[in-house]
Amino acid sequence: MRAIMVMFDSLNRHMLSAYGSDRIKTPNFSRLAEKTATFDNFYVGSMPCMPARRELHTGRLNFLHRSWGPIEPWDDSMPELLKENGVYSHLITDHYHYFEDGGCTYHQRYSSWDLYRGQEGDPWKAEVKDPEEEYQIGRKNYLWRSDTINRKYITKRDEFPQARCFEAALEFIGKNNDEDNWYLQVETFDPHEPFFAPKEFIDLYPDGYDGPFFDWPDYKKVDETPEQIEHLRNQYAALVSFCDWNLGRILDVMDEKNMWENTMLIVNTDHGFLLGEHEYWAKCSVPYYNEIAHTPFFAWDPRSGIKGERRQTLATTIDIPATILEYFGIDRPKDMMGKPLKEAIARDAKIHDAVLYGMHGAHINVTDGRYTYMRAPASSENWPLYNYTHMPTRMERRYQLDQLADERVELAEPFAFTKDCKTLKIPCPPLFETQKGVFVDPCAFGTLLYDVKNDPSQEHKLDDPRVEERMIKLMVGLMKENEAPGEQYIRMGLEAYI
Repeated sequence: MRAIMVMFDSLNRHMLSAYGSDRIKTPNFSRLAEKTATFDNFYVGSMPCMPARRELHTGRLNFLHRSWGPIEPWDDSMPELLKENGVYSHLITDHYHYFEDGGCTYHQRYSSWDLYRGQEGDPWKAEVKDPEEEYQIGRKNYLWRSDTINRKYITKRDEFPQARCFEAALEFIGKNNDEDNWYLQVETFDPHEPFFAPKEFIDLYPDGYDGPFFDWPDYKKVDETPEQIEHLRNQYAALVSFCDWNLGRILDVMDEKNMWENTMLIVNTDHGFLLGEHEYWAKCSVPYYNEIAHTPFFAWDPRSGIKGERRQTLATTIDIPATILEYFGIDRPKDMMGKPLKEAIARDAKIHDAVLYGMHGAHINVTDGRYTYMRAPASSENWPLYNYTHMPTRMERRYQLDQLADERVELAEPFAFTKDCKTLKIPCPPLFETQKGVFVDPCAFGTLLYDVKNDPSQEHKLDDPRVEERMIKLMVGLMKENEAPGEQYIRMGLEAYI
């Protein structure tokens, strides 16, 4: 038994040909859909990057207890469990957040790992002199310097970190195709912003734009010109087509080596991305609309041999590690909340009545596949809110000393999943800081209810107390299953439902 997971970052479901779009050229995603079960109701769990990756290890939600951070000492890690049970696990990635303070314990869980440098603000090439360019519209934050320098060293298609990741994946497969019991995770940061793609893919989407250089939107409300908006969407399209080309390389080698007989294939993403929908760019600063939360997912399981079929069952990110462990015959830890997708792939079996998703300190969201309910905090103070952790870090830095010296910091009693360990309980600021300069104010948007079956673009907010009451009960039930801290019910105004 072998398994491959190909993971993209910020891949929009609604822009793939396999999901009915003709906006972007993605022939290999269409080819993938012909070879796999394509899920139509797959959702994120915790957002954004590293919270989603913690779930890919642990199979349980991250966002109710903690923000961005490393694997905790008590966490059960899927690739580590594989390693401990005789299955070789290998990570190939250009996702530089794995190597910052807030992600530093993930890659060591694998039997081996391989990193390719140069994405976004990765502090890669050493140039003391500051760049002279100020080429990005509105982009002057701490990531700009490294990105400006990195691009000087990435000029040809095969030099791009994504291409190097997939080349390394082909090398791994070439060396190990005659071996059994291995898991390969090929994970690229693309098509995450900045939308930096090789010229041959940019040329697929000509638009005549001659304004300031622009391929990297801020996390904010759209205020650019129509020409700039179109140009940015074309830059994203180019990067998605580059992803599609590299995906084709994996499909080619699976065809050539007849790997479909004994190799599981999963293709997924951590979340989507707003490209002007709902009048916003990106994610984190807005509610998790479908463009962000409703994600593409493809799965081939050689045991059932299902291909070219659609699956309507409701599934989520936390189901992926459970699926991989079950495939290799390894018992799931008792704290893993995700469900194996074996029967969902084979016969579209139902595994969830509803799924919960969100980001720490933002809306709490629940969907049953028909309705999506996004509940905002009960007060503008968005309080009380705490991080429960033994790894007090944020994205690229450790917690500040004044945060740790706060007199409100205390040891909290163990949760069942912390395996008898008490945790640090650290108060969060009223507006949760996800990264420098980006803040979330969920109260500004209020509580939202949508009929996503009849209104998948979520353009018409519902006012239906009966449906809202049912969705609240689903939400509270899932919060209880996931041992949500008591203050989350207070923060969200749900005390009456406890």
